[in-house]
Amino acid sequence: MALSNNVSALVPTILARGLRVLRNRVLMTRMINLDYSREARQKGDTIDIPIASARTATDVVPAAVSSDPENSNISKVQVTLNNWKKANFGLTDSEMGRISANKDFLPLQMEEAFQALASKINQSVFSEYKGIYGYVGTAGTTPFGTGIEVKSATDARKLLNLQKSPREKRRAVLDFDAEAQALGLAPFSDAEKTGSSDTKITGEIGRKFGIDWFADDDVPTHSAGTVGGDGTTATVIKSATPHALAVKSLSVTVGATNGLNLFQGDILTIAGDSQTYVVTADVSQSAGLDVSIAIEPGLKVALSGSEEIQCKQSHVVNLAFHRDAFALAMRAPGEGVSELVQRPNSFTISDPYSGLVMRLEIIDQYKQTMWELDALWGVKLVRPELAVRIAG
Repeated sequence: MALSNNVSALVPTILARGLRVLRNRVLMTRMINLDYSREARQKGDTIDIPIASARTATDVVPAAVSSDPENSNISKVQVTLNNWKKANFGLTDSEMGRISANKDFLPLQMEEAFQALASKINQSVFSEYKGIYGYVGTAGTTPFGTGIEVKSATDARKLLNLQKSPREKRRAVLDFDAEAQALGLAPFSDAEKTGSSDTKITGEIGRKFGIDWFADDDVPTHSAGTVGGDGTTATVIKSATPHALAVKSLSVTVGATNGLNLFQGDILTIAGDSQTYVVTADVSQSAGLDVSIAIEPGLKVALSGSEEIQCKQSHVVNLAFHRDAFALAMRAPGEGVSELVQRPNSFTISDPYSGLVMRLEIIDQYKQTMWELDALWGVKLVRPELAVRIAG
């Protein structure tokens, strides 16, 4: 059924005001890689993200015949469009009239619907933190506090450098507690320290230490597991069991008193190794028994056996990252299908600022009109080496 002329004329206004809400609510879609957002069409589709292989410069040796090129195999990571969410709101004839007459009028339920969908997308990006193994800061201690000041920022920068992150397009997202601490520091806000008074005027941290800083209320908290131990017989690498460089599985012996219970996303440290490792799958085992723990990255230090393992405590997962650490693919559901099977009264929202792509459907009901938003997307941490947790 075709829309009435009055409702059709209202669509651009609804979309414009909805986009204003979306832009204020969603942050992470503006921070990450959206280059692949137009390559898939329906739920379950996958897209391939190419990952370049490392190269090594070698000596030039003149010869009659040129040397063969290096192996150019490019690895790929798949992103699946596995999120299809919706939110709807009803507008009475009276409310539609007020929207048309008043440029500032925004019905509460309409605002809530746009915010709900934007929040789901935002949170789905944050949920990919569980693959990030880079870690700085102290669990349970808000960054940028007394005694540590800017160390959280400089340590994050250092680790991004060590993990070979490109220098440009680095971002950081803090929870509001960490942001408040940072804003109180002279190196972040004082004009004589930064060369600008913008931070004190706008309340935004901006670009510091080569990183663009933001704050968001969807920053997650990781609830950590335990590696057992009773103070004298802690969880250790299995005795006399060597582990070679680059292996991604730890054979460990659980402490004699308490069992081991680790979750995906837990951060482990190993005695004698400065690298932090992330647990890639939940694992549990009773006290005094052996178990295998899957980790990333591969071991940076070979192990001989009996090295002690510790697990970082629960922490707020503030993030510093390069935009290419994550990839987001979004499509309006049904986009690209034949006109013969498209839903009537359906409109696509595509916002170049936030990167959001949604569908708005309009359904006439008795004395009111229902407006329904839905979005189809997939997100993945494709380059974990380009991201660092700043624990809080």
